[in-house]
Amino acid sequence: MLNMGGPSTVSETHDFLKNLFSDGDLIPLPFQSALAPWIARRRTPQIEKQYTDIGGGSPILRWSELQGEGMVALLDELHPATAPHKSYVAFRYARPLAEETAKRMKEDGVRRAIAFTQYPQYSCSTTGSSLNDIYRKNRAGLFSGINWSVIDRWGTHPGFVEAVAQNIESALRKFPGDNRSDAVLLFSAHSLPMSVVNRGDPYVLEVSATVAAVMGRLGHTNPYRLVWQSQVGPSAWMGPQTRDAIKGLARLGKKRAILVPIAFTSDHIETLYELDLEYVKEAHELGMEVYRTESLNDSPVFIRALADIAVQHLKENAAGAPPTSVQMGLRCPGCSNPTCAQQKSFFARGGNA
Repeated sequence: MLNMGGPSTVSETHDFLKNLFSDGDLIPLPFQSALAPWIARRRTPQIEKQYTDIGGGSPILRWSELQGEGMVALLDELHPATAPHKSYVAFRYARPLAEETAKRMKEDGVRRAIAFTQYPQYSCSTTGSSLNDIYRKNRAGLFSGINWSVIDRWGTHPGFVEAVAQNIESALRKFPGDNRSDAVLLFSAHSLPMSVVNRGDPYVLEVSATVAAVMGRLGHTNPYRLVWQSQVGPSAWMGPQTRDAIKGLARLGKKRAILVPIAFTSDHIETLYELDLEYVKEAHELGMEVYRTESLNDSPVFIRALADIAVQHLKENAAGAPPTSVQMGLRCPGCSNPTCAQQKSFFARGGNA
């Protein structure tokens, strides 16, 4: 189960930031080996305070482990041919990193593994970076002897869409019945630098497809917009930014809105701090009534969706389907990263197969 991760304790914040800013797949920087530690040191006090404010660390590992345990329990029932199943978490920037996960898998004697992205929509900066990391670690011998396949995107899976829609319906019930249809749904996703978008990254398209699927399930009962959060640095990023959208709605006289985290599968700093403690508060100060939908966390509908996605993948693989999807095999038209080509070839061959 691949994800960005987050520091489980405040004391892990600096290492998390250093790993994050050192990742050229996510944030390409000049003189990265020197600049990344400097940026991490500068930002650590501010981010430590944010993690303190949400309870002393990120809950993403706890939720990931709970989701994984629920998923594999269902998998053992739904697809006994490949049982017993076991879930592992591999974070990109916080513990457990891929090295630690590789050690556990080797100790358990794993020979067959699925790299299952926990980003519903594919981006080279997220799923791509995690897959590049596994490829590099395998080249260093850490994942040797394992046959791989990949679940690389699932942003329109009916179970995922249903879980999100149910959370929206629950949030809408906080408004009086005669006001619910006036509430604007703001689907908020982590933004991308325009340099990444312009080289052909599919993330914006895939997030849009998720939003369209959710609105179709809801019957288009409410007005909505797709907005973007968590911009870092002065360069141009995908917009409009969530904060600016809220200000714009207030200026236009809109009084009610629902914030929907659409690219995250559990609570972490972007939901608990950025959305809850910053944007909702600012909206209230502007005279708006704004709520955030619950994150998927321990949603049984979502956990069942994860199991269904894995079952379908296993069945297709057993029937002779290739280890990776057709879409994963296509590099961005503007890609200049040789590791991406090597990684895609590696997984297309089934890793060590």
